[in-house]
Amino acid sequence: MASLNIRSGDLVQLQVGDSENRNKKGRVISVNPEKQTVTVEGLRMVTRHRKPRNAQDKGGKIQIPSAINVSNVMLVCPSCGKPTRVKHVLGEKGKYVRACKQCGAVIDAKAEKKQAKEAKKTAAKKTTAKKTTAKKTATKKAVESAE
Repeated sequence: MASLNIRSGDLVQLQVGDSENRNKKGRVISVNPEKQTVTVEGLRMVTRHRKPRNAQDKGGKIQIPSAINVSNVMLVCPSCGKPTRVKHVLGEKGKYVRACKQCGAVIDAKAEKKQAKEAKKTAAKKTTAKKTTAKKTATKKAVESAE
């Protein structure tokens, strides 16, 4: 099954529906790739009747967002602010990242920053390991020369 181009935390725009809901924007709360659905904050609100479970709990009608098919929403580019399709480009670390098809800006800037931090940590670990081995060999040589 193909992965989705929309991830939780993305800003999306609703492309279908009646005139009052079409072109509304909201943040993605959750993504279900198996069912090809997304749940968007503030869009497609449904009413659920909740029964009080104990004396402290209140019952009544509550509004919760319902799932929307991923084909009915479009990703909004964070840099140009327009709804766009997604293309995949090769990033700095050799991994493919999402990019805006209209302006070409990378959408996964946070992911690239996270990868850069991880790369710095692994490089720091390698240099620490080299320093430790250098110290050990130096102490061995000092012990051997003292004997």
